[in-house]
Amino acid sequence: MNDREVLKERYELVMDRVRMIFQEKFSDNTLKAYFDFCAEFLLMIDDTAAFLAEDGLRKADLEELERRNHALYADILPEHYEESYGNPAAAVRKLGADRGSLLSALYAELRSLIGFVYEGRTEELVIRMELFVEVYAAFACAEDCGDALPSGNDIRDIFYWFACDYAEMAARRRTREQLCPEACFALPLIMESDLRDIRYLYGYGEYVGENERETAAFLAGLPEETIAAMADTYTEGYRIGFEITGRDLSKKKAVALYYRLGFERMMRRAVENFAGMGLEPVAVRSAYSVLDFRGAGRGRSGFCGGIPNMQYDYDHKDDRAVFFDRNYVNRRLEAGRAAYEENRKAAAEYAGPAVVETFGEKDFHPITKKEAFQLSGEQNRLWVEYRAKAGQLQREYIPEEETSFTIIAFPVPEIGPVFKELFHEIIRINTLDYMLYRNVQQTLIDALDTADYCEVRGMNGNRTDLKINLYKLSDPARETIFENCVADVNIPVGEVFTSPVLKGTNGVLHVSRVYLRGLEYRNLAITFEDGMIRDYSCDNFSSEEENRRFIQENILARHDTLPMGEFAIGTNTAAYVAARRLGVEGKLPILIAEKMGPHFAVGDTCYSHAEEVRVYNPDGKEIVAKANEVSALRDSRPMEAYYNCHMDITIPYDELGELTAVRKDGTRIPLIREGRFVLPGCEELNNAFKS
Repeated sequence: MNDREVLKERYELVMDRVRMIFQEKFSDNTLKAYFDFCAEFLLMIDDTAAFLAEDGLRKADLEELERRNHALYADILPEHYEESYGNPAAAVRKLGADRGSLLSALYAELRSLIGFVYEGRTEELVIRMELFVEVYAAFACAEDCGDALPSGNDIRDIFYWFACDYAEMAARRRTREQLCPEACFALPLIMESDLRDIRYLYGYGEYVGENERETAAFLAGLPEETIAAMADTYTEGYRIGFEITGRDLSKKKAVALYYRLGFERMMRRAVENFAGMGLEPVAVRSAYSVLDFRGAGRGRSGFCGGIPNMQYDYDHKDDRAVFFDRNYVNRRLEAGRAAYEENRKAAAEYAGPAVVETFGEKDFHPITKKEAFQLSGEQNRLWVEYRAKAGQLQREYIPEEETSFTIIAFPVPEIGPVFKELFHEIIRINTLDYMLYRNVQQTLIDALDTADYCEVRGMNGNRTDLKINLYKLSDPARETIFENCVADVNIPVGEVFTSPVLKGTNGVLHVSRVYLRGLEYRNLAITFEDGMIRDYSCDNFSSEEENRRFIQENILARHDTLPMGEFAIGTNTAAYVAARRLGVEGKLPILIAEKMGPHFAVGDTCYSHAEEVRVYNPDGKEIVAKANEVSALRDSRPMEAYYNCHMDITIPYDELGELTAVRKDGTRIPLIREGRFVLPGCEELNNAFKS
């Protein structure tokens, strides 16, 4: 019997066992209801597999495809979530504090089967179905024998060994998907579908909501030249990213596509453009399995559909706490190395990601539930360590100095009646005059290169009061502190940035309201002392403890502190004015928002792991302020040199009182005052405010 036949037999056996669950008696009706519900879900997965095998995607009408898609996701939609086993609070209420959270995490893992069944990954289905049956069998056996039912620790042990046993399998699958074009499940959907017929959206197995349907219909109606402008800006930015850094794109074979369902018409043109550069696409599904370290919310990597329920994502973001210990970390790192070795050639030919972000979804205000898993203090430290070592491992096979990226963003229909106007406005902003911004930004840089430090102060209730220490040039005729960033890897155009000197960088950064990776922060304040975060607060929750944990998990990426890795001045006043006119400034992603005022990144510098690569501005001067006192440890203590995170926080122009460059002799050079550029040669940036 070959491997495929063995796998088929395992699948049939586990499904036979699942079907038997409905006929079996349980003295505990609450547990019986849970196991019956999960078994029903697995039968739905089995029915989906049969539907796909019978070419159902091609034969079914739109109504049936919508019905099937809704059925797979209905249980966790907001209108049903209060009673869902996917809700840890509901699971604990129904199943008890000892078992409820674990059984909720088990059900969440079963939900990852949706993507796997659409991709035809039978082994991934089997191992998770067997996990469920093993947990069920432990209860059924105890019931039959009259023994005490399994405790939470018993369930945790089963889950733990499942994670350990399949760590290598998960690492191999995920690595291959991320690197190998031949493993690209999404490519036929992009290139072979009739994109005028939105039924193609249901071929992914992702949640398809109004945003996805309306985006696809909207793009289907755009002129070809508009689609070309969108895709060409995106792919040309990617190519220029290699060119300006002197990296050799000709050695690369694969580009990773990150996108949201509905953008396939743009992505088809992009795939054709990339083919002209000698690149084939890889497109990995955003992670849903706990073995793939699924994340929360909109900061997803890969392709994804709609998010059926942001709170569900938030509730399960730390489910790995069930098994995440030193043994697992070591096992996963070993598996990661084996996976990279297996795909060494593909890793060397990987060029980096090309990202299409979306924005405009309804505001999300997370609720922190005591029933949801949270990493312990030790697990937090292990997670930080794991990410550092995994990043180091990746760079061993995919050196950052040999790759690049690009990011572009578009709105989704959920943003409201302004959607169509805003979409066209974003296309305009993405294609602003490159030379105009390059020249104005050079004027700013020329002034900044003479400065010892900068001062930034807020207004209109903004409490920012910062002193940012700058790198000191030894050869001003040939060197520069700030990078002149136009529309290449970071689209749209519009910023100059540097890596500040940490010692002497002090004060408070404050914003009244900001969205970072889909999460809102109210009255966010971060205090720096010698460039390191000393304190932080926000007003999201009623307790200081919840506010601090929220910031520490999501901005500090679970670190105790982070350096100020970047100081930048955004110059895209056109984007700012358009956002204010359309009333969407609070909805813009950081990619655009960072161009709309000074911004500060906490975490690594923009040159992280590539400090030795020589980079030049258009005027020919070499950018020399690429490291700081932390990243300077990269040779002597590499594990202490990087934090593997980077989060930008922008002060909008209407909260900016002043930004001044101060020379060594105390001479002050005002750059921005009361939200307007005042440095001679930069006045043209203020024209947008007059429109």
